[in-house]
Amino acid sequence: MLLTSPLTVVIPPNTVVGCDGSVLLDDTATFTGEKNAGPNRNSARGFEVIDAIKTRLEAACNATVSCADILAVAARDGVALLGGPTWTVPLGRRDARTASQSAANSQIPGPSSSLATLISMFAAKGLTAQDMTVLSGGHAIGFARCAAFRNRIYNDTNIDPAFATTRRTTCPATGGDANLAPLDQTPNRFDNSYYQNLVNRRGLLHSDQELFNGGSQDATVRGYSTNPASFARDFAAAMVKMGNISPLTGTDGEIRRNCRVVN
Repeated sequence: MLLTSPLTVVIPPNTVVGCDGSVLLDDTATFTGEKNAGPNRNSARGFEVIDAIKTRLEAACNATVSCADILAVAARDGVALLGGPTWTVPLGRRDARTASQSAANSQIPGPSSSLATLISMFAAKGLTAQDMTVLSGGHAIGFARCAAFRNRIYNDTNIDPAFATTRRTTCPATGGDANLAPLDQTPNRFDNSYYQNLVNRRGLLHSDQELFNGGSQDATVRGYSTNPASFARDFAAAMVKMGNISPLTGTDGEIRRNCRVVN
């Protein structure tokens, strides 16, 4: 999860190898990282917020707090600031010295993914179908680009017609790729409106609506749509679980001085 400004958070499932801060590395003349992988490009953002946090931490206690830990804590605090739950973040991660754009392209689901693809990609990281469905609730906040949902609003059939018409006003059939639309009707508040939208066939992304489309996750979505406390509890638990995917510890990796480049 990355903070964006103002008070918006984006939660891409951006773990490729593990929770190791690899997504923060900039491309160089000799290195191609994950930032410009298809699922991350123009989606994962707010990197300057992480830079600001790192600068202050380095001034206070240099070479101590990893960029991976900063991401994990910023994710928690971003959710809490927007009205969502809080949780205890296990710390002690170290930062990766490399990243893989090809792995990001092949292992991170995109906005046109099917339910089967979503389930299998999360399962490959040790996350259950329920984990996937509750983590997708991170789309309770933030926005998506027209390019990511154009096919849904013009071609999908499992969509509320009035919703499709509204979204088409700012997302034409051609052009306007960068035009933004909220992922749910309360894009600056972390709540369960996302799931209510899915039940009403108003999911913005094709991959969102796949969670409620006559498949295995329908009951989970319906439950979260009527029980915000259950969603908040399960989301917090799933974030801890995701944050524990293959962390670098001990002498593995490093503590980056600048989150954008290896030491």
